[in-house]
Amino acid sequence: MQVFYYSGRTHVDSVPGAPAVQMNGLVVRYDKAQGDVLSDISLELPAGSRVALIGHNGAGKSTLLKTLVGLQAYQQGDVRIYGRPVRACHHRVAYLPQRGEIDWQFPIALREFIMTGRYVHMGWLRRASATDVAMVARTMAQLQLDHVADRLISDLSGGQQQRALLARAIVQEAQLLLLDEPYNNIDPETRLLIGTMVKTLQHEGRTTIIATHDVSRLQEEYEYVVSLKHGHVEYCVPVAHVHLRKEEGADGTTLAMVD
Repeated sequence: MQVFYYSGRTHVDSVPGAPAVQMNGLVVRYDKAQGDVLSDISLELPAGSRVALIGHNGAGKSTLLKTLVGLQAYQQGDVRIYGRPVRACHHRVAYLPQRGEIDWQFPIALREFIMTGRYVHMGWLRRASATDVAMVARTMAQLQLDHVADRLISDLSGGQQQRALLARAIVQEAQLLLLDEPYNNIDPETRLLIGTMVKTLQHEGRTTIIATHDVSRLQEEYEYVVSLKHGHVEYCVPVAHVHLRKEEGADGTTLAMVD
């Protein structure tokens, strides 16, 4: 095992052959009076897969993602990322929050905003190397952001802001990317670009977990589906075991698991 120190953090090699995520008996609560937000969560997700995390608002999707990246403490259970404890290696996991959680009025240009994803690799002085600059430029081009590279993030469209968040996560070179509702309120072009990029990341061996309400493309865009309901895992299965069923007299669709 190698340990490297940078910016006061550590890098620990992943366990060879370990799944991307393992959870056993996870319990998360904000306070005792409120009760458990996540209760007895146990699941395993293989490396290199695209995972849809679904469930109604309040089911615990965002809390689960924040627990995986180390932003939310948990009270019971065990969580492993590539065989290591949460926070054993900060740069291995990248978290893309919901767009509404970002202060888009902060006075920073897009290029510099994306460069913040490289900070975990730069050390104390945070001086961008030629490699850092090239990686940011390449990622902006892939997400069709290069023409607005010097624009303030406050001047970007909603779709461009969502692509900027993804770009920042990608340049971190994380093996596990956690995307919280990336498809909400975006234009079709951005929707296609994000889906294509997630597929490219999979070809590179990376794992993505995407919290989403869009269940219409499960079969073509994911290999696994995790469904949360009232803080519990309703099911965690390969996407082939799930189909869409429209209930008579109801709006939208309902997911049902196939035996």
